[in-house]
Amino acid sequence: MKLSVVLFFAGFFGALAAVFLLLSFGTDYWLLASETCDPGELPTVGPGNVPVERGDMVVQQRSQDDATFHHEGFFWRCYFKDRMEEDTLLKFWFTNQPPSKLCMHSYQFPFPFSEKNNNGTDYDSAIIYRGFWSIFMLVGVVAAVTAGFIIICAAPFASHRLYKAGGGLFVTAGFFFLAVIVMSVIWVEVLDTLNRYVEQQRILKCNNFQLSVQYGLSFMFAPVGVFFSLLAGLLFALIGRSLHVQHQ
Repeated sequence: MKLSVVLFFAGFFGALAAVFLLLSFGTDYWLLASETCDPGELPTVGPGNVPVERGDMVVQQRSQDDATFHHEGFFWRCYFKDRMEEDTLLKFWFTNQPPSKLCMHSYQFPFPFSEKNNNGTDYDSAIIYRGFWSIFMLVGVVAAVTAGFIIICAAPFASHRLYKAGGGLFVTAGFFFLAVIVMSVIWVEVLDTLNRYVEQQRILKCNNFQLSVQYGLSFMFAPVGVFFSLLAGLLFALIGRSLHVQHQ
């Protein structure tokens, strides 16, 4: 009876882990960013070619689409132009994004670098970092899905080895996704990649170039999936151990 209860909760936590890990893997909202470029220079000539003197108030017309929004994940990186508002998170909802959004495959493509405007060393290092990030995420997803199939084959209490194997794969998936989360935080918070990108854009575009970076829903799903994956893995390992002791 106790094993049946533990098996129920282990299966429930394992299902939640698989759902959250797949959502994190399949949605392209790991990183959200918005770029603005305000020239910040007042014109010297006003309407009607009237020279602007000190003390005159000049209202500058800003473009309706005055900001560029980015979001990216494992499969795609997309960007679109829209008006900057206070709550930029609403811009990234599926229903709010304009049809003019452009997307490209993000495999081996390190945000926000492009090969054209960066030196070879930085670009190669970014590709290696992104490559390990993608591999860890892919291995984590495969491990979680495989663990689910193994647990289904093990029910009900057919083999302690299958329960142990499924539990071990759930734990493996949790640790690999934990590494993915840590690498994402290091990429944004520790490495100076984004700072170099901002400095470069200030040279190429304008002095007041601003980049705002946020973590998206895909990033938020990952820690939840890691928690349930580790918990399910430990419970399945405990079930396998208990069955092994009973059979002896």
